[in-house]
Amino acid sequence: MPCTGRIEESLLLKAFENGADGVMIMGCLEGNCHFVNGNFRARARVKRVHDILEKINIGADRIRMFNLSAGEGAKFAAFVSGFVTEIQELGPSPINAARMAPTS
Repeated sequence: MPCTGRIEESLLLKAFENGADGVMIMGCLEGNCHFVNGNFRARARVKRVHDILEKINIGADRIRMFNLSAGEGAKFAAFVSGFVTEIQELGPSPINAARMAPTS
């Protein structure tokens, strides 16, 4: 997407519905958005989804937004690596765990 401000809550929730164990959003630095305040809108939307995931017991730690500039490749790699490790430690999302559970 050209701007994280275009990401809607429904798209984030759909990722979990479709099997994602975690969702990571990378946006430009706060205050440095080409579309003025897109990353602030995205952060608010991610926070709303974070709260929804907590309420429905999926786990709020399964969604995260990071802000960085295009020149911060090492930081990007560290964010991705750290988030992947956290998600692996959490294990499959409850949605996926339910899908994998044997039916009797």
